[in-house]
Amino acid sequence: MPELPLGSIAESALRDPDGVALVDAGSVRTWAQVAGELLGVASAMLAGAPDPDQRWGVLGDNASPTLMAHAAGLMAGVGTVAVSRQLTLPELTDQIEDSTMVGLITGPGGATTAVAALEAGLVGTVVLHSGAASDSTHAGLVSWADWIGSAPETVDFPYRPARPAMVYTSGTTGRARGTQTRWVLVPVANHREYLAKLRERAQFPDGAHIVVGPLQHNGPLTAVRHLLLGRPVVIVGKFDGAAVLELIGRYQVTSSVMVPTHFQRLLAVDPEVRASADVSSLQLVAHTGSACPPDVKRAMIDWFGPVLLESYGGSESGTLCRISSADWLAHPGSVGTVVEPFRVVVVDEAGTELPLGDVGLLAFEAPEGYGVAYHRDEEKTAKAYVRPGAFTLGDMGYVDEQGFVFITDRMSDMVVSGGVNLYPSESEAVLRDHPGVADVAVIGIPHPDLGEQLLGLVVPVDPAAPPAADELADFCRERISAYKIPRRYEFLAELPRNEMQKVDKKSLRRPYWDSDRTIG
Repeated sequence: MPELPLGSIAESALRDPDGVALVDAGSVRTWAQVAGELLGVASAMLAGAPDPDQRWGVLGDNASPTLMAHAAGLMAGVGTVAVSRQLTLPELTDQIEDSTMVGLITGPGGATTAVAALEAGLVGTVVLHSGAASDSTHAGLVSWADWIGSAPETVDFPYRPARPAMVYTSGTTGRARGTQTRWVLVPVANHREYLAKLRERAQFPDGAHIVVGPLQHNGPLTAVRHLLLGRPVVIVGKFDGAAVLELIGRYQVTSSVMVPTHFQRLLAVDPEVRASADVSSLQLVAHTGSACPPDVKRAMIDWFGPVLLESYGGSESGTLCRISSADWLAHPGSVGTVVEPFRVVVVDEAGTELPLGDVGLLAFEAPEGYGVAYHRDEEKTAKAYVRPGAFTLGDMGYVDEQGFVFITDRMSDMVVSGGVNLYPSESEAVLRDHPGVADVAVIGIPHPDLGEQLLGLVVPVDPAAPPAADELADFCRERISAYKIPRRYEFLAELPRNEMQKVDKKSLRRPYWDSDRTIG
């Protein structure tokens, strides 16, 4: 009978059973504890999802059970979905049905919506962890400890198809679409082979890795790979700069994934606290999500040392370009050179390749199996390609003679706020249903901390009595996640449109930015 492939975790449990393995705001787990707990989680997940096409949704509370659930899913060949804990019930319903979730695992952040999904019959089980509570008496509601404790004592862990963790990205059509994480790109025969490939190459240096971003996003989720290699992970709940610095020193953290907002909040920490903080253990701080202000990046390099490694890519593509601190200082503003096996091309509106130095749409040629694909959405997948074998993430830019890629603007409407990708179409679709809204466009405008924020530009039905901003926000709050709701509203007589009657978002954004580059 095959055993659960604990791999490096089992080795760490034998070599250092009492060593610190997994830390969150409420607990410290040793390697022996993590190894035993993972066995129970994997058994319970497999028992609840016997069909390889079934998945468990894991709402992204920043707590150890979130990370262990995704790790156990990979070990047992059970697909997991990283679910935003801010989703409303309609949004969660769409993802449950689209990805075939049979159960949900949640902490306090997503408990209310998860239990509502259970009571609506959308899933058969909801597992509560890390202090999450509910008044429901539904038979399918169970605590983390009871769920693990009731799992079969002996489970045959069969060889199953590889089921990488899935994340949902906002969509241009107003619906989020699923895409599998791109941690292993080569073809594999089964989930055991996937695990083996995952462990072949460490993404981060040895030592403790600290998670500071939400575990419902692809970047922070890469900590799963670190744990699978038998290396410790420290999970931060709500980000606090001084607390993060203290944890880095206490656990001698060597790596992290951050976005520019984290950098700005760390730099805002009291100078005396910053000066006394021990960050000498840091070897790699990967950063992504949005453009980092040059002065912020230079200040972080001066403080942390040349350990920043910037990546450009997306959940659906994986990393496409990468640049070290030294190369960025020599080529400020670049997102780096393209990584194998991709090739960058710059094309015009007709898809014709442009010469070096010319600005156009950035596209990436990829071998078969390495391209972009969205779960059950052939139309969205097709729209990502500018020509066969070459896809785009919707950014404009150029490549210099040394092969360094520069982004100049964004062709798509996407907004990046605090490292989170937002598609205004989701907000617009809701606002158009408001009885006081005749037309609406949502754009991204500068925000000093988050990089960008959403602004709703509304054409009211009655110009003399437009709906109040609070009324519009409340209307949205009942239908979409809070982070998708515009933070500000302005009222216009009409929206500018081009000859094809498409709203001219670029002209709407231009007054709010201090350059022609209308992105953060």
